[in-house]
Amino acid sequence: MTDSATTKATIKAPEWLKGMNEELMSTDEGRAELPVLTVPGRRSGTPRRTPLTVHEQDGQRFVLGGFPAADWIKNVRAAGTGTLSVGDEHEQVRLVELEPADALPVLRAWPSITPDGAEMMRDAGVVSDVTPEAFAEVAGICPVFRVERTA
Repeated sequence: MTDSATTKATIKAPEWLKGMNEELMSTDEGRAELPVLTVPGRRSGTPRRTPLTVHEQDGQRFVLGGFPAADWIKNVRAAGTGTLSVGDEHEQVRLVELEPADALPVLRAWPSITPDGAEMMRDAGVVSDVTPEAFAEVAGICPVFRVERTA
């Protein structure tokens, strides 16, 4: 990795985002509409919940690790499986990390999928701009996972 890529790979989510996510997950509206991924912690085994944007493209579902050093990404890599919940619906899923070249179409689409999330990534220094080209540049830095139903 280049120095720039190495630096980007160490970026975690802004501190305020965890509190915002916890607050959102505690509201009736948030619980009803927000996709939440639960995976065991890689060291403790304790279930860890993370709200995520799930994007459907070409009949498949994807999630983006927008802050490359986020704990949920490390937990997903360790566990490989989890539970994806929206409201009262829960499904067991496997998360398969895509190769950088395979991740490009999802990365290029991301700024239009979640403009606010794309701006947060830009503001944190993960991407240089909220354009498809800027997101393509983080292939291999920001993981893209395909979400597959297991049960």
